[in-house]
Amino acid sequence: MNPIIQSSLENSMSYDAYRNLVKQLAEENSNSGLEKTEALANYTKLNDRRMKRWDKTIIIPEIAQQKISEFNQKATWLIITESWCGDAAHVIPVLNKIAELNPNIDIKIVLRDDNLELMDMFLTNGGRAIAKVIMIDNETKSVIDTYGPRPSEATSYVNRFKGKHGKLTPEFKEDLQHWYNKDKGQNVIEDITEKLCQLQPILCQ
Repeated sequence: MNPIIQSSLENSMSYDAYRNLVKQLAEENSNSGLEKTEALANYTKLNDRRMKRWDKTIIIPEIAQQKISEFNQKATWLIITESWCGDAAHVIPVLNKIAELNPNIDIKIVLRDDNLELMDMFLTNGGRAIAKVIMIDNETKSVIDTYGPRPSEATSYVNRFKGKHGKLTPEFKEDLQHWYNKDKGQNVIEDITEKLCQLQPILCQ
């Protein structure tokens, strides 16, 4: 295994530990990462509420449940994130719900700013975008796929807006949050199910 990935895995935390960390930071009016600001602390509070809601309300359709539960390759999903990241707050609870359906899938979480060497191995268009999922085969110790920072439909939505306006505006970011709330994690479920089918084609035959 790549030593940087190995080191990050050794210093990773479970989903429950990450949720507890975000909750604690929200209570302390703080945030994870190298930069501490009031805005990032406020985003952390908002994300704590978002994740709490998604933990209770995400529903995985039966057909996806079946495909996910039949995936028989032991894998670790190493997720890079920070407490203040809006996309991550919507995506990571869905990934956790998916992993709960299959004991072969193990979720580990690390903070980006504590793992910049790892982050720089998995840039998105040259940027340190999160949440980023590194899917590792436990047997071969190799990276079999990556996912993120956003689900496919949100990525298209963002790219179209950037192409037209050059950068994301505060109004657009608010629209994106509405998209997440309306989608209820279904696009992430579709994307991940598709990836599992690519890794193990028999699931989708």
